[in-house]
Amino acid sequence: MPKLVGINHIALEVGDLDEALAFWESIFGPLELRGRISGMAFIDMGDQFVALSQGRAQPPDHARHFGLVVDDKEAVRSRLLELGVPVTGRGLDFHDPWGNLIQVVDYRDVQFTKTDEVLRAQGLDDLEKSDRALAELREKGIRA
Repeated sequence: MPKLVGINHIALEVGDLDEALAFWESIFGPLELRGRISGMAFIDMGDQFVALSQGRAQPPDHARHFGLVVDDKEAVRSRLLELGVPVTGRGLDFHDPWGNLIQVVDYRDVQFTKTDEVLRAQGLDDLEKSDRALAELREKGIRA
């Protein structure tokens, strides 16, 4: 049987591609794009990416969401509040202008890991896991 390995990318429908890129840049600063083709842009995240696709065909999300891993969750919260973007949920959830629900999680606190090479390429080689996340990884035999 095949095994699930991970997620390569997430694709989000947006109403306007340039506005969507400007929205993401307002939160995360200058973006690196893997590329851009007619109606799509690909935001690089090291070994993964977010694909933005112009043309929203569904209502705003309520339960459907994805978890976006960041190096500093509280900095994202501060930036969202500065921008007037409503933050909801127990953690840090927000909607983009087209209704996509994004849940922000801190790299330090989740089992998700990047290789040392990818962290170094992203300028994040000093990013470390919390004790809780390390314990969860050890329980799975992933880290010592």
